Parts: sequence; structure tokens; C-alpha cells
Amino acid sequence: MTTRAILISAIASGQGKTTITAALARRFKRSGRRVKVFKVGADFIDPLLLEQACGSPVQVLDLWMVGEDSCRALLAEAATEADIILIEGAMGLYDGEPAAADLARVLGMPVVAVLDVSAMAQTVGAIAMGLRDFGPTKLVGIMANRVASHRHGELVVAALRDIPLLGSMPTCQTSLPERHLGLVLPSEIMDMERRLDELADKLELNECAWNDIAPLAASNAAPHDADSPLRPLRGKVVAIARDAAFAFIYPANIHCLQMLGAAIAWFSPLADEVVPEAADAVILPGGYPELYGAALSRARRFQSSIRDAHGRNLPIIAECGGMMALTDALLDLEGRSWPMAGVLPGSTRMQPRLAGLGLQAWDTGSGVLRGHTFHYSTLKTPLSAVQRTLTHPKNTAGEAIYRVGSLTASYFHAYFPSCPRAIAAVLGGRYSA
Repeated sequence: MTTRAILISAIASGQGKTTITAALARRFKRSGRRVKVFKVGADFIDPLLLEQACGSPVQVLDLWMVGEDSCRALLAEAATEADIILIEGAMGLYDGEPAAADLARVLGMPVVAVLDVSAMAQTVGAIAMGLRDFGPTKLVGIMANRVASHRHGELVVAALRDIPLLGSMPTCQTSLPERHLGLVLPSEIMDMERRLDELADKLELNECAWNDIAPLAASNAAPHDADSPLRPLRGKVVAIARDAAFAFIYPANIHCLQMLGAAIAWFSPLADEVVPEAADAVILPGGYPELYGAALSRARRFQSSIRDAHGRNLPIIAECGGMMALTDALLDLEGRSWPMAGVLPGSTRMQPRLAGLGLQAWDTGSGVLRGHTFHYSTLKTPLSAVQRTLTHPKNTAGEAIYRVGSLTASYFHAYFPSCPRAIAAVLGGRYSA
């Protein structure tokens, strides 16, 4: 096997991991290499940007949420399809439980650290050596971001001593826009292709050093499929909202539903599309409904159809932004109140500070679904929670789970492959031995 798999990490968020990973993916792809990209940890937005950079869906890897065996299987599958695999880390290399460094050690991956060197020179060597030795990890090189000049680059190289400089990105005007949940969705940026190409053009690579990175060891990992050959959702149609307001869904979730036998029917609440008539269940994923309050408040056909689906007792899962769209009203950051579908009593209000963050697990009664939460809004409702998730790793009370008839709503985002039988049960599938 000649596939190289490299974890791209950093000392902290904000160093430019996504920018460098996207630039590398586009650069390698344009050179004719087959590229696969993964993202470490619970994330929806970075994978969409990285998908546009490399041209193929980006899965997430996480030792707790996805599981070690599934991480190995996903990596092994990618190795059969790619010449180079890039895995963008989350936060800093050693941050979190589990951290990106834990994933690298368990899967035997070399690490490349992105360092923003705009406000330093020789000190970059001390930081690089600390990243290498603290874990330790197999640090094979540094990508220097925001290099001011040729002389600045020379100082960085000298400071790194025996740690290779694999490449550098000069200080430039090209950037990837951000908002409160992270990067702006690629679909919102008209010139995203130009930006990606420009970043790839500006990236300076040490090709010899990259070629010295050892290839990925062969793996006998089993295929990554849902855990049931019985396909409890066979013959069922699961309708899933998908547009700029409801874009937060793991590709693995879709694959899991299909492996369980479900057919997927997409619809757009923003376009005022109704819940498909053939639907046996409905999923409203998270996203940015607060940016589209006016359009969603005018989507009367959608609102009527989701109320009708609820009235017909169709199982409905509403996660985070999807839940916000089913309340009575959504209050945005400007204080404007937008009427929503009115299936879940109460209202949500956006706020400038984070309201929920972290890995969590939900015991559905048919199995434990793992996932995460990340939101800037709060819910005010007269309802009492029927359950609460448990946070990881502390096992304290997490997000509320609400039920109104056939509706299950929460800020919790579930990773379906963590327990396929559980999501099949929530969606109304019969799971029998």
C-alpha cells in the first residue's frame, strides 16, 4: 500500500488548519493525485468546505463518537480509493477527550502541525518541539501559515532544527469567511472555487519532504456498515430537509439509513417545499434557520405539511436548528421574532455567547446514540424534558429531549452509525431477531 495518511493539527483553533488542509487537498487533486479528506471530531461546516476542495464527501473520525473500529474501517476503505488521505484535527493537537493526538496514536498516523508564525520567528522551533515531545506524537513536519517574507521563512526553517518544514502559506488576502458556528457554508460564497484555487496556488510545498512520509500500513479492518443485516427500515421513505437553513447532517447518517433499508427523499423548507407524500418519517437537521427567519416564516406550505405529518403521527426527529423551526417563534440576534411551524410549544432566542458544546450520548431505550451539541440559541418552552443526554466524559446531565406526540426534538445531534438499531427504532422501524 502506497497511500499516505496524515493528520493535520495545530497548537489551537485559529491557526489555519482548515485553510491549509483545503489548500493541500486542492493542490494534490490538481496534480492528479486521488485525495480523500476526513475531519476529526463532531463538525458539520468544515467538512462541507473540505468536500468542495477535494471533490468527495468528508466523513468525521472520533474515537468516542464514531468508535475505534469504525475509524479504522473508514480509513482502510479510503486507502483503497486514494493516494493521499488528509485528516484535519479539531482544536489543538492535545485538546479534548479524546484528542486528535489520541486518534493519531491509535491509528498510527503521522502528524503535521499548522503554526501561525505571523507574530513569531525562532520561537516556532520551541512550539514545534513541544508538540512533538509532549505526547509524544509522530510529528513529521510543520506547515507554516502567514509567512511574511522570504527572510521570515528562513528564520522559521532554522528554528525548526531537525523538524522538516513541509510547506508554507504566505500572508495573503484570501480567506475563508466565518460566523458564530465556524466557517460560512461554501454554498453561500459565490467565488469559493476561485478562493480554493488561489490558496492552492499560494501554497509553497517541500515535495521531497512530503514524499519522505511513510505510507499507511495495511489494515484488515472490516467494512464500515450499519450493524444490522435485517434492514428494519426496508420499504420506508425517510424525508430529510436539506437547504442552506438545514445543512448539518453527517454523510454517515445518510449511509446508515440506507444500509438500514430506507429510501431518502429530500425537500427544502426554504423553498417552501412540502414534506413528500411518500414519507414514513421526517428528519429536520440542524443548520442556520436564524439567518432565514423571514423566508421560513413565509413558508406556509412547508409549515402546513409538517403539521399535517405530525397530525398523522409520522415519526419526526428535529435536531437543533430543525427544532427551532418547529417552535412557535424564532427570535434572531436583532431581536426580530419570526413565526415558525408551531409543532413544539415555545420559542427559541439567539444569543451572542455559546449555549451548548460537547460530546453527548442519548439512551433511547433501544440503544445509546452518541453525538454532540453546539448551539448559540436557547429554548423557552412549557414542556418538561422526557429525558436528558449524558455529557462525555463526565456523565453529567446534558441536553433535554422533548417529545410531543410523534415528534422527538432536542439540541442534540446524533451520529446514527453509533447505534443503528436505536435510530431505526426512533424512526419507527421494527427491529427483530
